[in-house]
Amino acid sequence: MFRHQGKNRTFRHNLRLASNLSLVAGIVNSVGVLAISTLTTNVTGHFAYFAEEVIVGQYAKAIPYLLYIFFFFLGAFVSNFFIEIAAINKKKYIHTAPMFLELFLLVLVGFWNDWNFTDTGNANQIAYLLLFSMGLQNALVTKISQSTVRTTHLTGLFTDLGIETSQYFFYRNHPNAVKLKKNIFLKLSIVVFFFTGCISGTLMFYQIGIKALLAAAILITIALTMDNLIFYYNFTRRKFRRKTNA
Repeated sequence: MFRHQGKNRTFRHNLRLASNLSLVAGIVNSVGVLAISTLTTNVTGHFAYFAEEVIVGQYAKAIPYLLYIFFFFLGAFVSNFFIEIAAINKKKYIHTAPMFLELFLLVLVGFWNDWNFTDTGNANQIAYLLLFSMGLQNALVTKISQSTVRTTHLTGLFTDLGIETSQYFFYRNHPNAVKLKKNIFLKLSIVVFFFTGCISGTLMFYQIGIKALLAAAILITIALTMDNLIFYYNFTRRKFRRKTNA
């Protein structure tokens, strides 16, 4: 899911990546809205709120919205920075640093009340960390999938889905129709898993509060573990075949 790059990447790899991390983003999205009344998976709406506060002269209230945007950007910057360093050093595990950092942040916020952060900027601090973590995730999946998968927001996704669904009516007998169907299925999967994450995140929030984010952390842990297990299984199988054929 994470390791395969470029020509080695298949539709199945992208589907696994999209389904797991869309579920994570859906949980973060619903928990952010319910816990602190803030969108924590994308920044589109924050531009409007920032502009509104600036226009009415409430500059102090405008600053947090500007910081929301900045922290999402910073997460994407840091994610790709780690990826480029890993690529320069020819590391196979370019996803490791961004994913473990996201995992750490989700756990940190999940146990927020236990850390006794009680100052007046509490909600904003939570929003900064969650937006940073979603910037990390979105940049990582975009880079790994070569801009095929995005998991933290659905606006552009629905645009692409509308275009490709419309194209299918005209090109269903075209040689590229199979690829078009796969693209449509992939985007529908992202929508379904994001929505499932929102529903499950809401249900868990009403039961355990912000600790519902720990479920998102568990999903990332499972994804990383499965990715390692699949890699080592395939590696062992190839090694066994070479010895058998020798």
